[in-house]
Amino acid sequence: MYIYNVTTNIEETAHDSWLQWMKETHIPQVLSTGKFLSAKFTKVLVEEDMGGYTYSVQYTVPDKATLDRYYEEDAPALIESIQKKFAGQLVFFKTELEVVDEYFVQRATATHFLFTYGTLQEREVQLGVFARPLNGFEDELPSYIISDQKIADLYPTLQHTGKAEDSIKGQVYTLSHQELQKADVYEGEAYERIEIQLASGKKAWAYIAKF
Repeated sequence: MYIYNVTTNIEETAHDSWLQWMKETHIPQVLSTGKFLSAKFTKVLVEEDMGGYTYSVQYTVPDKATLDRYYEEDAPALIESIQKKFAGQLVFFKTELEVVDEYFVQRATATHFLFTYGTLQEREVQLGVFARPLNGFEDELPSYIISDQKIADLYPTLQHTGKAEDSIKGQVYTLSHQELQKADVYEGEAYERIEIQLASGKKAWAYIAKF
């Protein structure tokens, strides 16, 4: 994982219009290139000797190759649009950061267990849906198998067999209520969320197709 950081000092006279343009136009344009997973827009809390205001935008990108493609395919036109609109009113520089590791505090409000057996186990999907990677543990769902039928011929679903010898191994994640709602949106209308009991005895949610 990499972070593409752009730090900008904007003159006070152009600050308000630049701030609105960044929120409503520029950052959405950068994200629409499809190269980045998320963006954070922050104000640097220092008094600048040069005056004006300093901001930082941090875009997360999955790898260096994707960032290099952004430089080649998208950055020149986006930089040109900045220079045309705010010529002489700002200075900016970029920094590339490589994420070595990430640490998260478990949220006290994260009270829902979610049993996963598909794409929600993928780190990039988790970052896109929850804006954080999930730490899970392995468990099994007894009396179920992965169905031969797939959603849109691509995505797996569960099939209840009632047979004790059948089970599915998966990852269980702890989510807040708000994150569980985000998972509902991600799974979409083709799936419904049901409550199941895992081999460990824990009760959890799981998604199953609405066949």
